[in-house]
Amino acid sequence: MAAKIGRTLADSTPHWPERPSPPKGAPNILVVLFDDVGFSDFGCYGSPIKTPTIDAIAGQGLRYTGFHTTAMCSTTRAALLTGRNHHSVGMGCLANFDSGFPGYRGKIAKEAGTLPEMLRANGYGTYMVGKWHATPLTETGAAGPFDGWPLGRGFDRYYGFMDAETDQYSPELVRDNTPIDAPATYPEGYHLTADLVDQSIRYVADHVADAPDKPWLLWLALGACHAPHQAPREIIESYDAVFEGGWDVERERRLERQKALGIVPPDTRMPERNDGVKAWADYTADEQKVFTRLQSAFAGMLDHADRHLARLIDFLEQADLKDDTLILVLSDNGASQEGGPFGFVNAMGPYNMKPEPVAEKLARLDLVGGPDSHSNFPHGWAMASNTPLRRYKQNTHGGGIRDPLVISWPKGIAARGELRGQFAHASDFTPTLLEVLGLTPPDAINGVVQMPMEGVSFAPSLADPAAPARGRAQYFEMFGHRGLWKDGWKAVAYHPPGRPFDDDRWELFHLDADFSETNDLAQAEPARLAELQALWWKEAEACQVLPLDDRFAQRFAENAARYSGPRKRFVFHKGMGHLPTDCAPDVRSRDYRIVAEARIEPGSEGVLIAHGDATCGYSLFVRDGRLHHTINIGGTRATVSSDAPLEPGWRTLGVTCSQGDGRTFTLTVDGAPAGELHTYLGFATLISWSGLDIGRDRGSAVGDYPAPFSFTGKLRKVTVTMDGEQDLDGEAVGQAEMARQ
Repeated sequence: MAAKIGRTLADSTPHWPERPSPPKGAPNILVVLFDDVGFSDFGCYGSPIKTPTIDAIAGQGLRYTGFHTTAMCSTTRAALLTGRNHHSVGMGCLANFDSGFPGYRGKIAKEAGTLPEMLRANGYGTYMVGKWHATPLTETGAAGPFDGWPLGRGFDRYYGFMDAETDQYSPELVRDNTPIDAPATYPEGYHLTADLVDQSIRYVADHVADAPDKPWLLWLALGACHAPHQAPREIIESYDAVFEGGWDVERERRLERQKALGIVPPDTRMPERNDGVKAWADYTADEQKVFTRLQSAFAGMLDHADRHLARLIDFLEQADLKDDTLILVLSDNGASQEGGPFGFVNAMGPYNMKPEPVAEKLARLDLVGGPDSHSNFPHGWAMASNTPLRRYKQNTHGGGIRDPLVISWPKGIAARGELRGQFAHASDFTPTLLEVLGLTPPDAINGVVQMPMEGVSFAPSLADPAAPARGRAQYFEMFGHRGLWKDGWKAVAYHPPGRPFDDDRWELFHLDADFSETNDLAQAEPARLAELQALWWKEAEACQVLPLDDRFAQRFAENAARYSGPRKRFVFHKGMGHLPTDCAPDVRSRDYRIVAEARIEPGSEGVLIAHGDATCGYSLFVRDGRLHHTINIGGTRATVSSDAPLEPGWRTLGVTCSQGDGRTFTLTVDGAPAGELHTYLGFATLISWSGLDIGRDRGSAVGDYPAPFSFTGKLRKVTVTMDGEQDLDGEAVGQAEMARQ
């Protein structure tokens, strides 16, 4: 007779799966990551911009003056999240393209586990809100793959946007793995920053309600202060008087404050203006007025973000969570140079070869910061943001890689309002947090053997201002710009695109005695410079930096061609959701056709297909019984309307774009021409950073109709066919794409 095997409760022993337990006394962790905020932009780092929330956090903890990033957003995020160098994990440049080399895949390698993956395995709840930009944008569509999205890299919940930037009033939102509409509109008072803070509060409140004894990680990556600089008008205008004196005066004021605050040594010298930046007095009164408002928009966006961050901090206090929450506030790189020498009211026009002269900027000045603007400030103000450092984001001089870092943990850090000058790097971020928690990086995650940590914990400096300096050298590289820090010395080379790398001029600075990199010692100490250069090449080989690649346009063009391949036809059926712009038909600089199969009934109206938003895009729609097509370049619209009203019944409604001397848009109804427009407006380098929808225009409206202007007839499908090959201006595409980062 067969033996009985667990046939009754008495014969059985239950086996419960082990639940991960957090380290004893583990704090909650709040990471607040700003975008394109310069070294001096927080009030507690010398700025006149109002950041009382951040300043208060600094007053309850520490400010680091030697914290360094990687000069760009995707790359810094990869280093922060993994504790490794960005090239080592495959994010050598941007998530926007895959160059095919191991260091430049645009996606974090599975061998480089992320902080949320490690914390979740140790009992933490993990939540992310805001900007991701750490997976290829061609993988952000409805079919994924999702393994590089936040939920695929260790976060339990996600609410935010996947791209480098988004419109703050009409964002490209994702919840978990699904695109969603924004919960409100600009006329209803919507702004993305407020929404992200609302979602942050919700995630923490939900967590506390369900698992009060379990610690949490909240990673809040704000859109502020990446372009477009958008904030309430009254906040923006309040800064005009603050900055009307210009960037030369502002730089001096900031340096004076920094010396008084101890942010920089008393003998710190102001560098000469960056290349191409003229004295404020050399610009006309009209130019100064425009430049001032563009800077006010940047300042207003930071001020606005700080006001909403205050709501999150207040919530933590009310919930009795703040004292045991480790708060870290930082920026991902220095202030951005992508606004060019004159800045933009709406960058989307110039990127599509539509000039924006000063007179036009001035006439549209009141639009700055609102939903009809895509503004960015000029080089001079970016230079002031980075005071007293040289150059900008993308560069490996101090202005690109030296950033603010504020840390507070009332229960765990005794210091109040102190400064720390030790060198630290973005790759040190995760090792520091792991040491604070007493955790060891795992040997494997999800069955994948892990690469070693390359960052060095700076946890000892949290308690000891005299903690030893980082003992390991740190390299830098971005678009061929190079640098290496070791033992307080820095070798750095600025690389003009296209110039042979061997022709670059290396500079040498003793950072411990020359905070602002103004005393080049390359001639005085050639042996030391040669030693640091040789070490740079050694680190570069070890960390997958090679081969060096300074190309802008070719990288974007190659990636687009590789992604789309021979595909020339897209079919969008009714019921389709939102499509990110990098996954939508690429109709730039080429002939194309759009055909919608729709049933027209008396009174039918609405959008058949729309790609873009109020700042740039195209739309095919029905209104007042006729078919219309609008192309919108930088807020300037050109519309063609059908000659005759549409007959009821099932119709094929289309538009054809033909290139030549300008562009000709021809409407078609049931295959027959129905109206024609010739214009010089067109998509030369980009369509929009907002995506595509059929049957509605979900964001701010491309055309002169109220969004979403949903189609009230019956829509079966929309087909987009690209004819022939593209004739892209690669350099212009590269510049436009770089402004997106």
